[in-house]
Amino acid sequence: MKYAFITQHKKTWPTALMCRLLGVSRNAYYRYIRRHQNLPPAPEHQAMLAAVKEIAEASGYSYGARRMKRALNALGYPVGRRKARSLMHEASIRARYRKKYKVTTNSHHKQPVFENVLKRVFTVAEPDQAYVSDITYIWTQEGWLYLAVYIDLFSRRVVGWSMGSRMNAQLVTDALQMALWQRRPAAGLIVHSDRGSQYASKAYRRLLKAHGFVGSMSRKGDCWDNAVAESFFASLKKERVQWKHYQTRAEAQQDILNYIAMFYNNQRLHSYLDYTSPNDYESAMAELKKAA
Repeated sequence: MKYAFITQHKKTWPTALMCRLLGVSRNAYYRYIRRHQNLPPAPEHQAMLAAVKEIAEASGYSYGARRMKRALNALGYPVGRRKARSLMHEASIRARYRKKYKVTTNSHHKQPVFENVLKRVFTVAEPDQAYVSDITYIWTQEGWLYLAVYIDLFSRRVVGWSMGSRMNAQLVTDALQMALWQRRPAAGLIVHSDRGSQYASKAYRRLLKAHGFVGSMSRKGDCWDNAVAESFFASLKKERVQWKHYQTRAEAQQDILNYIAMFYNNQRLHSYLDYTSPNDYESAMAELKKAA
């Protein structure tokens, strides 16, 4: 009845005013009109649908309604979560989910380990104060590919990574060397990991000592002590790896490099960062610091 009244009197009073007075949304009214008059969708609606499809493709179809809403807002479309979900449904876009991965660590070694200095303090005020690190594995038709990463807790940015066919000490030292080259952190940086033999190796401990870094390790069998690194690997595998069938290690390396450098660090909306990407968060914090 309300929609019929608005249609009947739209030449007398503004449609927006009648919608507001009658407590209905303009979008709902225009959907009613299209259903009954076979009108084509409004240009803005079409533009939002196109944006939803582009965002979904760029994210590897990993965004649910919450992140889709944030991405649309960033593009200038002031939609809510319900509207984002509706647009996704209309565009036949669904977020892809699969089972979680089980993480395994070889901590059965006799090499010395570090105390848990980090103690699950995953929030830091400045960049390059605390990194977390871990290793995971990806299957290819050539065999396993191992990936080590270092993540800055300030921005959740992956600041160093290394991939190879062997899960050895060089894998973690190469990844840390990359972080050193990119970030040049000062002495006193806390570097946290699990108790894997790679992080207990002489080469790794020498590298920490040479730069004045503070080693930290999770308690035995407690994955929550390294939850940030675990969360990154879960995202990588749910959003990218599980949907691929890598023929070679080189193919997997290129795809994972693309995920980390182009998508995760640069585009992925991170809930911890109020749905901004790690790179954008660091840039925004740097600008605020300059203005202060």
